[in-house]
Amino acid sequence: MTYETNSPLGKATAYADQYDPALLFPLPRLAKREEIGAGARPPFFGADLWTAYELSWLNPRGKPQVALAHITVPCESTHIVESKSFKLYLNSFNGTRFTDASEVQAKLRADISQAVWSGGPVQASVGVRVVMPEQFGTERVAELAGLSLDRLDIECTRYTPAPDLLTAAFDEQPVDEVLTSDLLKSNCLVTSQPDWGSVQIAYSGPQIEQAGLLQYLVSFRNHNEFHEQCVERIFMDVWTRCRPVKLAVYARYTRRGGLDISPFRTSHPQALPAAVRNARQ
Repeated sequence: MTYETNSPLGKATAYADQYDPALLFPLPRLAKREEIGAGARPPFFGADLWTAYELSWLNPRGKPQVALAHITVPCESTHIVESKSFKLYLNSFNGTRFTDASEVQAKLRADISQAVWSGGPVQASVGVRVVMPEQFGTERVAELAGLSLDRLDIECTRYTPAPDLLTAAFDEQPVDEVLTSDLLKSNCLVTSQPDWGSVQIAYSGPQIEQAGLLQYLVSFRNHNEFHEQCVERIFMDVWTRCRPVKLAVYARYTRRGGLDISPFRTSHPQALPAAVRNARQ
């Protein structure tokens, strides 16, 4: 995908402190989906789950307010929002007066929905939940459930995506498994800054060879791609090479600049994961 030259990512940027929804910079999903064989009608559902830890604004009397925000972007949307632009947009709330948290929530929902559909009709609004300080104690921390692949003592020699490492036992009885790893690492598509993550793969079907799966996940270590695109690549590689009947891939990436992104993709309709961060987030 050719990266837009007018994106703020990787450039010196002036930080606005007055509300400005024009700071949001959408990027189309389609080109990367075509690259991995998903196309315009991908075989998955899901969402990108964002947590904003540095949300602030002024109340009508000019007193600063702070909050967290959980934002759910449906993966059916035509665009993602480039993360630095998301940070600049959130920063623009800092010096702006709003009536209350409900007004802030409404602005977030309307602006981000407009961005991820890139000016077209909004077919599904983003979800926004604003968490005020008196609710901070209810925010949960937990690790991804499942059998850890990291227990395996394996040799790793490949650090760009290697789907040929994926195999499954097609001639044996199918299984239901949930496998996890904390060894996912990729890099920003533009700046090459490291992105650290934990991943959970839940599936039904031919049993996936676990050592090969872990080596495959490690192979993203020098790969440059946005979070959402990495998770969709993992989904498509496992889907096509291991041929599960059902598959869900969920990655929780660590935060950068006060934002974390946790993409979730599933072959079958199901509830989204709860907004529970892990220890590294």
